[in-house]
Amino acid sequence: MSSISRCGPIHLGLDVHKDSISVAILRPDRETPDLERISSDDDAVRRLIARFPARHQLRMCYEAGPTGYELARLLASLGVACQVLAPSLVPHSPGDRIKTDRRDARRLARLYRAGELTPIRVPTLAEEAVRDLCRARADLVDDQRRARQRLGAFLLRHDKVYRVGTAWTVAHEQWLGRLHFDEPALHATVAHYRAVLADRDAALAAIEADLLPCFDREPFAQATHRLAAYRGVAQLAALTLASEVGDWRRFATAPAFMGFTGLVPCEHSSGGSTHRGHITKTGNTHLRTQLIEAAWAYQHRPAVGAGLRKRQEGLPTQTLARSWKAQQRRCGRFRRLAACKNVKTVVATAVARELAGFLWAEMTTD
Repeated sequence: MSSISRCGPIHLGLDVHKDSISVAILRPDRETPDLERISSDDDAVRRLIARFPARHQLRMCYEAGPTGYELARLLASLGVACQVLAPSLVPHSPGDRIKTDRRDARRLARLYRAGELTPIRVPTLAEEAVRDLCRARADLVDDQRRARQRLGAFLLRHDKVYRVGTAWTVAHEQWLGRLHFDEPALHATVAHYRAVLADRDAALAAIEADLLPCFDREPFAQATHRLAAYRGVAQLAALTLASEVGDWRRFATAPAFMGFTGLVPCEHSSGGSTHRGHITKTGNTHLRTQLIEAAWAYQHRPAVGAGLRKRQEGLPTQTLARSWKAQQRRCGRFRRLAACKNVKTVVATAVARELAGFLWAEMTTD
């Protein structure tokens, strides 16, 4: 009989911060964990692990947070089992109004041994690198939007309204260059706003150029091409979806994946009553945002345009058939819901939820 079967595993709950880690050590023959505090540097973690002669007996866990996954990777390299937990799914007592690092570590150790915690998937270094680059692009898109809003709000305050076409086009840029203000301070203000916007545009173009090689490079090349076969999911969107999800097969069903996106309605049911409200907005924000943006493409009639046709070149006929079926159903769904809903954002959210199911089926079908 092995030592782990004789003694049982040792569960360690870690409350991780930038400079310190609170450790709760729950031994198999104890109900109360031992508590201590160590530094968060690698050497301190190695010294902690070295105190246990049988590393295969250790079961460690900590909540996902700003410190990332490097601790989990370090422990894996040391041969220690470690799970990173979803913070929103860690049970909390409603009557517990005291929160400290030691109490959090103690609670994690106890819940981990009881099997009440939900782990998340730790991405590989290559997957995390691409995902971070996609998220950096999303940040730059948000910065660009804010810069445009500031410039537009300034012009509106001074009755400078562009009325002959769509804003932020070449013609609109030429119109901005022809603007004249009598006050030198106003002229300088619009020049500074335009300079900031030009900087954001250049930064966004540069990061999109850096993302181009990732379309045809592992670990997301195959997933990106298959996802881009669907309407509304261009290559950048497909790469974002692939990098945020990683392993699609970890979701057993389409509803489970929809729940991960936070696009399912919240529910409070008791007895014979059922109440559903707004979407939960839990899970992955970047994934949910990308799906909702893609859903707006289905407000028009089903069609395979030049861009979509190019993205579908060389893909299996089964993928093309599923993409066309999804487009027919989603376009019809958007049209029917828009006829009876006053707010189109609600319609786009519903279509995004169903699109998530189609994409999950695509990525889990061989």
